Amino acid sequence: MAKAAVAKAFEDIKSALAVLHAEVDGCGAEPFSEADPLAGLGDGCLDILAGARVAEAGFAGLKARAAVKYADTVDAVAPPDAPVQAQEMAIAAEIGALLALGPRAAGAFLAASHALVRELPLTLSALQAGTISWQHALVMVDETTGLDRAGAAALEAQFLGPDTPRPATASRIGEIPAYRFRHKARTWRERHHAESIEKRHAKGVLDRRVEYRPDRDGMAWLSARLPAHQASAGWNRLTALARGMQGPEETRTLTQLKADTFAAAVLGSGNNSDAGMEADPSLGIGAQVLVTVPVFSLRGLTDEPAVLDGYGPIPSSMARDLVANGAGSFYRVLVDPRDGAPLEIGRTSYRLTKAMKKALQLRDGRCTFPGCNNPSLDNEADHLTAWQHGGNTGLSNLAQLCPKHHHLKHATGWTPTTATQHEPPGWTSPTGRHYKAEHHDWEPPRWPHALAPPVEATGGSPDFIYTGLSPGEEGLERFLHAHG
Repeated sequence: MAKAAVAKAFEDIKSALAVLHAEVDGCGAEPFSEADPLAGLGDGCLDILAGARVAEAGFAGLKARAAVKYADTVDAVAPPDAPVQAQEMAIAAEIGALLALGPRAAGAFLAASHALVRELPLTLSALQAGTISWQHALVMVDETTGLDRAGAAALEAQFLGPDTPRPATASRIGEIPAYRFRHKARTWRERHHAESIEKRHAKGVLDRRVEYRPDRDGMAWLSARLPAHQASAGWNRLTALARGMQGPEETRTLTQLKADTFAAAVLGSGNNSDAGMEADPSLGIGAQVLVTVPVFSLRGLTDEPAVLDGYGPIPSSMARDLVANGAGSFYRVLVDPRDGAPLEIGRTSYRLTKAMKKALQLRDGRCTFPGCNNPSLDNEADHLTAWQHGGNTGLSNLAQLCPKHHHLKHATGWTPTTATQHEPPGWTSPTGRHYKAEHHDWEPPRWPHALAPPVEATGGSPDFIYTGLSPGEEGLERFLHAHG
């Protein structure tokens, strides 16, 4: 009877799919809108996409559970002396053949399924409920790999725990692309890993390398694994050089210009015909990096990681090296000692000061359009409420937009919603659907034990009022003066 119930369930699913296909074709029993059938059909298709996303996630959770249960049953009936490795290969081979997966893909699917079912209950529950996708679940599997059970549970709870406080205006993990979730999960993992980032970075530096991988159509990949600040600075410099070469007579795209500039640099010439390069005075542009470092960490009193824009946490020693060896200027950005968020900076004129631009980069971190990953140094500051319509030049009325989404804002019906001093704006699409802002995972700065502030009876940190420089800023002044 069980087989009959399974068969009946899948027949019902096929019937439901047939109904949905008919609705997409506009052949349903009734139109989505009597007043405007075409607009109604478009809106209905978005509803179908949203429902399909939830159903796909539910099926992914079902596949994971079924794969693990199959493996358990095979293990249960196997002879006591059956070779373990051969047994695992046989299970993966069966699942791979059934799902048309190669051996490596089948093994990876089975390993991820085991991790979800055995070790990540919150992730599996969210997947089955359709609030995250299979790609989000794989990110959680990857980022908890190597953590002990308590560390994995803490990372899960941070992003999926029902009691974890989140701003009401912030998007949930399943509402942002999986690659953005990977950045957030990796950032949290780096901050809270049991082993210090200094030790892990030292191991990673030993593994720096350049890789070459052939590709199709006479092409190949040339990539390098480098310390984060070097890779980030190199990428930002390539972007700056390529943007400087754009113009009415330049036919190459920004992506092509970056590739040509990279090739010319590797081949040792700014005028290499094979790379498609021509000599350009903009090759003198220097690399730029934006690093946020807690003042006590900068002074060596704590080992709290710094944050490299577009990458995430880096060792405090790397940040101190950037400060001591050539970082040209600093912007004093005050943060709230209770949660680590940058405080509001305002101005009554249209143009932003350099300090305000840096503060905006710190608040947003990237282009604020849903799912966009363009980093700060490639973006433009934009007024949410236009200056000519009464908008002021303060952080609550500003957002970072990459050139593409800046154009989209002014040329289409996509409109940003209100921002705050701590949170970037959400967005409303031309169909009226609202997409929340991506939540920033600010954390309170860590204080050295000897300087830790008193804790109020409520458990929170008190507010501070300084008439001059704060103790941290005084220490920073001494540090910079010592390396001046």
